[in-house]
Amino acid sequence: MTATIALLIAASTADIAHADSAASSPSSAASPQVTGPVTGGTGTIQLQGTAFDLSQVGYQQSEYFLSGTADSYQPVNPLTTDGKWTVEPASIAPYTTRIVVNRPKDPRRFNGTVLVEWLNVSGGTDAGIAWVQAHNELIREGYAWVGVSAQAVGVNATKAADPDRYAALSHPGDSYSYDIFSQAGQAVRDSAATVLGGLQPHKVLGIGESQSAFRLTTYVDAVQPLVNVYDGILLESRAGFSAALSEAPQADVPVPDGLTTRTDLRVPVLTFETETDVLALGYLAARQPDSTNFRLWEVAGTSHADTYITPVGPTDTGNGQGDVQAFNTLLDPPTTPDPSHPQVSCSTPINAGQAHYVLEAAVHALNRWATTGVAPASAPRLEVAADATSFVLDANGNAKGGVRTPAVDVPVATLSGLGQTGSQFCFLFGTTVPFGAEKLAALYPTHTQFVSRWATSARLATAAGYLRPADATALVLAAADSTVGG
Repeated sequence: MTATIALLIAASTADIAHADSAASSPSSAASPQVTGPVTGGTGTIQLQGTAFDLSQVGYQQSEYFLSGTADSYQPVNPLTTDGKWTVEPASIAPYTTRIVVNRPKDPRRFNGTVLVEWLNVSGGTDAGIAWVQAHNELIREGYAWVGVSAQAVGVNATKAADPDRYAALSHPGDSYSYDIFSQAGQAVRDSAATVLGGLQPHKVLGIGESQSAFRLTTYVDAVQPLVNVYDGILLESRAGFSAALSEAPQADVPVPDGLTTRTDLRVPVLTFETETDVLALGYLAARQPDSTNFRLWEVAGTSHADTYITPVGPTDTGNGQGDVQAFNTLLDPPTTPDPSHPQVSCSTPINAGQAHYVLEAAVHALNRWATTGVAPASAPRLEVAADATSFVLDANGNAKGGVRTPAVDVPVATLSGLGQTGSQFCFLFGTTVPFGAEKLAALYPTHTQFVSRWATSARLATAAGYLRPADATALVLAAADSTVGG
């Protein structure tokens, strides 16, 4: 087994060391006033994210208030589906929001890149979903992460949770959320001495997942060309529709369905889609070919939300136990996404696919692209059936095409981003149907054969850039720890 793992590592594509190809382009967003670190109240930062003490992994967390005035926007020309828009400021309003910062305690570990996440508010409070999914890659590579309360729902819920700590917070409404997100990125640049404890950022990347990606999709086409704050943007699990440019009580400015990423951007955009996103959320209508500054990754066997987002990811410290737990959910998946909220129950076991591993590779690919100019290779698309409501499936019931992982190419279960029912949000969690003992034995006559095939799949995915070498090794170790085969 040691030889197999060594072969995997040796055969993985090594990252090429490059000097930073260029300094970040000048940005023009307003620079907000930064105060903090914030203390007081209950003494606890209000944020759904990872649930372990970051000091265990050499990181620290702090919180700051951002204050200023933000613009809303209105279109100068019609908002067409190609995203090549011109917008201008429409109105202005004062605001005070907060950011949460996770960064290495040792400045020497900082890799020079800050990932700024538009916090997700689908659950009624701020949640750092991308941090939960990708934190192992961010921590081991030394990124700084900044979570932004860009929307009114998140700010109001945070303030309600601890009125003393967050008394100063005030949000004028989501028409201003785009400029607030710009100003948060500008604060990372202009106030690094405070926000990053003196760390000097070389690249600032934006990321948003699900609802946040809906808004960030609009931001990419409308606002990024104006302010040029971000050096690259990762849209995770966007839909075929996007958020309004402006909304009540300001003018209602919806954007067209099927909106694509404009092809004249000066910074790279990587769009990451699960099976759920492509069909259930309608991204298929917005699917576009790769271009100079655009790449699309559609990942087979994955769902919009899964067993890593909850329950595995929040407690995964990167010591390998989370990988074992994630593997075991392929064999015995839960129907309740969050054990602390048993009222959220789905009809069948939820998806246990390997989306978070590919997302970590996507973060690395975007950072390398923004830093060195080396773009990731174009990825194959998922194969969609003629009726455009289902995927073309292989003999084991898994989707053909797309970005491949061991979970679909050396399967122990049928994985889908579709077909789930139950309580609220369950349709986003997909399904897992574990193979029975008889089928597993037929597919993998011995444990050694299973692990060897799993390792080969991990090696190929790593060589293609869809897995990070450390994750590939962890996947092989988790498979070796299992009893699959024979």
